[in-house]
Amino acid sequence: MAAHELSIDVYQAAMKRLAYVFEHFDNVYVSFSGGKDSGVLLELALAYVREHAPHRRIGVFHIDYEAQYTATTDYVDRTYERLSGEVENLRCCAPLKCPTCTSMYETHWRPWDPDKRELWVRDLPPECLTAEEIDIVAPSMSDYEFQVEFSTWHHQRHQAERTCVLVGIRADESLDRWRTIVSDRNINKFDKRVWTTKVAEGVYNAYPIYDWSVEDIWTANARFGWDYNELYDLMHYAGVPLHAQRVASPFHSAAKGSLRLYRVIDPHVWGKMVSRVNGVNFTAIYGSTTAMGWKNIQKPSHFTWKQYALFLLDTLPPETAETFRQKLATSIKFWRERGGVLGEAAIADLKDSGVSFEVGSGTNYKTDKLPVRMEYADEVDSKDFKLIPTWKRLCVTILKNDHVGKYMGFSQTKAETEKRKAALEKYKDL
Repeated sequence: MAAHELSIDVYQAAMKRLAYVFEHFDNVYVSFSGGKDSGVLLELALAYVREHAPHRRIGVFHIDYEAQYTATTDYVDRTYERLSGEVENLRCCAPLKCPTCTSMYETHWRPWDPDKRELWVRDLPPECLTAEEIDIVAPSMSDYEFQVEFSTWHHQRHQAERTCVLVGIRADESLDRWRTIVSDRNINKFDKRVWTTKVAEGVYNAYPIYDWSVEDIWTANARFGWDYNELYDLMHYAGVPLHAQRVASPFHSAAKGSLRLYRVIDPHVWGKMVSRVNGVNFTAIYGSTTAMGWKNIQKPSHFTWKQYALFLLDTLPPETAETFRQKLATSIKFWRERGGVLGEAAIADLKDSGVSFEVGSGTNYKTDKLPVRMEYADEVDSKDFKLIPTWKRLCVTILKNDHVGKYMGFSQTKAETEKRKAALEKYKDL
């Protein structure tokens, strides 16, 4: 288990980072999803505290999504029961807006929705924080926003000088995670530590195991005999490759392709999930196919991709269609007037396809890529397909029920960002 930048193994590197955290932060809690990475990080933090800081009491933060694998619930239950009295229980059961990609009619669902109590997949755990106790919860708050605002709420509640949220993500899992942790564009670091990110004033995320591999995770579990989510054993038996095993909110885009596993691994929970959220059964059947924009989608032969995209928009519920049309208009204007940055390979693919475009000489972005201005193309054959503005890419986005437009490169809208800022301002004096 060799660390990338140090002459020590990743276990020793993680413990050195934890030592630094506990030296500089008076309030620390672990973001615990019930997955393999956050589980190992929790065990590392507990091991450090027990040996070096027995006077410290850390928190264990978990968003309970109600509809999840029984094995995940069992693991989370065991963990809180085992650590009862040793840690602060921050298990949150709140009706947050959680994205769903299972339906064209619903952009989100709410675990623990009081108006749908008769449809709950299971009852509330015996010890948890509900919306009544976490007074920052609002009807418009997403689970992502909640994680950010909870850290500020917890920081103020403890009247802490500095709060650190330990997050168990690893850079080798995806490019997005790598950028989150080590990208040069992230300038808001604590004391220039690359494995930290500023969340709010006095609040930071830290990623002590960012340079671990998935093999390191399982080596640690085996070597130290730590408890873990037995769902991974079931996934292994079901033939899911080691690097593809994920624990996520079941209706999220990241879990859509594996939603069908619930029918095999957890049939009792599956029966309740079918009636819990619209489109679950269809997604389980077709979530890994071209029917939901996966792999190599096809269109009717008499349509161009633009015609097919417009046809798909006409078939959507009016509110959903309008959301996609607004994002399309924004994207068309962006690529026409400002342009996006593309690498040499993508630019070569544009030339080969005969698409008309203009290449600028430089950009304000910290990248070696060049700015490209162009109109939406029908289709471009390229390995960088997701980066190029095409009508086929829009079709994929629609078929994925990707209401946020993440596949097209969209992030939070200005309205969503302003809503988050307003909430942080409102509760800053708590």
